[in-house]
Amino acid sequence: MGKGNPTYVAERRAGVDRRRRTFRALVMGSWTPRRRGPRRHWDAGIAAVDWHESRWLGVALLILLLSFADAFLTLILIDLGATELNPAMQPLVSGTARGFAVWKFGLTATGVVFLTLLVRVRAFGTFIAGFLLYAVLASYLALVGYEFWLLDHFSP
Repeated sequence: MGKGNPTYVAERRAGVDRRRRTFRALVMGSWTPRRRGPRRHWDAGIAAVDWHESRWLGVALLILLLSFADAFLTLILIDLGATELNPAMQPLVSGTARGFAVWKFGLTATGVVFLTLLVRVRAFGTFIAGFLLYAVLASYLALVGYEFWLLDHFSP
């Protein structure tokens, strides 16, 4: 349809396209959610929902608390003579305690936020990404339990 066509309607939309402001959309979706589920069965993107179930908040908070406990227990164990087995964290542990804690918590928090945003997306085409949050939670539970066991059996 062109201007010569009598059914032509002029563009009435004005202003900035709201779909181009991703950060604002995420913030506004947190305060006034509209979509609590995907609109179409093929929606699997990050913007498919505005509102997540409250259990994901609980899982995310538990992961962050266990990450903090892991950092604290790791520093105590290193003071007692243990060594860090994770090659990615080894350089951070040899620095300052504050630097190690900030990096560890920052990396964990970033991962948890992204996994929470993508909780309903299929990871690797097979399982829902929310499963990864549960796997991370179980891993941190096992790790913190192991660190408590180490403290109990090997502290002077």
